[in-house]
Formats: sequence, structure tokens, C-alpha cells
Amino acid sequence: MSINYKISPEIKAQIISRIKNDGVSVARVAKDHGVSDKTIYNWLGKSTESVSYRELQVLKRENKALLELLGTMTLKMSESKKKS
Repeated sequence: MSINYKISPEIKAQIISRIKNDGVSVARVAKDHGVSDKTIYNWLGKSTESVSYRELQVLKRENKALLELLGTMTLKMSESKKKS
């Protein structure tokens, strides 16, 4: 028989924080708080923060620059190995 009771928003936040910030497993937190894994996974899905369009564009530019830098470095390493 399962007991249904409402978890306060503060406790939900604490549970999510332990998982996201402290690296505690969902199973461990679920056991510690007497909450099902499925419930916690639902909370995690709902707590996902979205990024703004502007932030997404900045991330895309940064990603492109990093990929170009990686390509340049890989090419230079390849050329230096050929000279050796």
C-alpha cells in the first residue's frame, strides 16, 4: 500500500539540487525521501531550464569558433607529424 502525500516545493528543490549539484543518484535520493524514482524523474523533466533565443545564438557562435579552432589545431598537428 502506498501513501500519497504532497511534497513541498522546498523539498522538491532540495531533491533536485542533490541530484544536479551534488551528484547523488536518483535511486539514493528517492530512497532517502520515500519518493518513487519515476516521480523524481518527472520533476527533473519539469525543472529543465530552457535558454533564450539570444543565449542559443551565442552558444552556436561559440561552438562554431571552437570547432574551427579544433580543426586548425588538428591540421597543424598533422603537418608537424609529417615533418618529423
